Amino acid sequence: MTAAEVYELTTQGGTTDFAKVIAACAACGEWCLISGLAVNTFVEPVYTLDADLVVVASGLPALAASLREQGFTIDEHQDSLNAQGKGSALRIQFTTDPPGKALGIWRFNPAVQQTQEG
Repeated sequence: MTAAEVYELTTQGGTTDFAKVIAACAACGEWCLISGLAVNTFVEPVYTLDADLVVVASGLPALAASLREQGFTIDEHQDSLNAQGKGSALRIQFTTDPPGKALGIWRFNPAVQQTQEG
């Protein structure tokens, strides 16, 4: 059994829903995968029922509309949007914190500053 098949079984449709979410994100603007699933790039697979993404706030309305058209339930909050596919255990959260903040906490990333400075 592949990792994708295990994840699909564990999340009751999460692999399929995750693929739909990523396609919708790509069509609606800039986005970044964060948290547990992002860590899978660097370690042995982590199986989680959450997918956390940061998106550009201006693209969120189109993203929400796209996901609704695909049958996702959408729950909107001030700085986030939650989505879940019908029958899926995968919970998806899009964060739209203002620049300079991540999840309400001011952040400083020296690598980003170095990149900006050249």
